[in-house]
Amino acid sequence: MSAMQSLKIYFAGSIRGGRGDAARYQELIQFLATFGTVLTEHVGDPELTEAGDDGPNDPAIHDRDMTWLRSCALMVAEVTLPSLGVGYELGWACALGKPVLALYRPQPGKRLSAMVAGSPGIVTAEYATAHQAREILRGFIVALQKRLEIGSGAT
Repeated sequence: MSAMQSLKIYFAGSIRGGRGDAARYQELIQFLATFGTVLTEHVGDPELTEAGDDGPNDPAIHDRDMTWLRSCALMVAEVTLPSLGVGYELGWACALGKPVLALYRPQPGKRLSAMVAGSPGIVTAEYATAHQAREILRGFIVALQKRLEIGSGAT
C-alpha cells in the first residue's frame, strides 16, 4: 500500500446546518477516497438528514468524530454552507496540528468567516466547478505527501 493510499482523511461538511450540498460532499468524498480512507464518508450520504441522526446520541457522535479527527492525517472541509459543527472541527484540527483545507464556493452577498479565512492553520480555496475542486484537492494532497516523504527521510 502506498503512502497516499494509507492516508486517513477527515471530511467535514454541514449536516444539521443544512444538507443542500450533500451531493457535492458525496462527489468530493468519492474523489478523496482515491487517495486514502475517508473516515467520515457518511457526511455525503444523501439519506442523512438535517436531524443528524448518524449515531446513537450527541455525546457518541462527538466522541466518535473526535477519535476520527485525532487519527486522521489531514482534514478537508467544504464550508460554503455555514455549520457550527464544522467550525468546531476546524478549530480542533488546527489545535491538533492537522493540515487543513477549506473549500468554498463564493456566494453573492456572503463572505467566508474571518475565523476560517484568517486562520494561519487553514488553507482556503475558492472553487466554482467540481473539476476545480478536484484539482485543488489533488494539489493539496500531493503537496502533503511530498512533505511527509521529506519528513520521513524517504527519497
